[in-house]
Amino acid sequence: MQLEVRPDPSEVGRARRWARSRLAGSAIRADESLAETLVLLVSELVTNAVVHTGRSAVLRLVLPEAVPGEPGEPGTPEETTVRLEVDDASDLAPVPRCVNDEATGGRGLALVDGLADRWGWSREGTGKRIWCEVDRRAQREETAPACGSGGGAVTYEGYAYEVV
Repeated sequence: MQLEVRPDPSEVGRARRWARSRLAGSAIRADESLAETLVLLVSELVTNAVVHTGRSAVLRLVLPEAVPGEPGEPGTPEETTVRLEVDDASDLAPVPRCVNDEATGGRGLALVDGLADRWGWSREGTGKRIWCEVDRRAQREETAPACGSGGGAVTYEGYAYEVV
């Protein structure tokens, strides 16, 4: 499933609402932390596309379908990967930045790095695709420190996120 995003900062909110609406009918409950993580990742990647390119983008979300099964069985929704992709028309590589505590921006890719299990990018035609994946499993492994500095806290829309 995909959503075309116009080059307008108000589109970020629309992308978040769209992602939340897609959780209905998937194996991810709207009240679980994975849902909030996915919405935050959507917000960060769409913001980067809109703000840094000034061009339209396409958001894709690959969610697991709701499937009956015993919790913890291999192949059940408890052990699955969710993939998020944003295609934009810029061929410039995404560059993670290290910023000081007073900076009002520049933490997006650090959040993606801290929250996603994997992320990367590739050139696609005249533009690029930035993607991330989040594994649903019983215990999450620790991630590498963002910017090589070893953590920090980021506040986003009233929620505090620790980047480890």
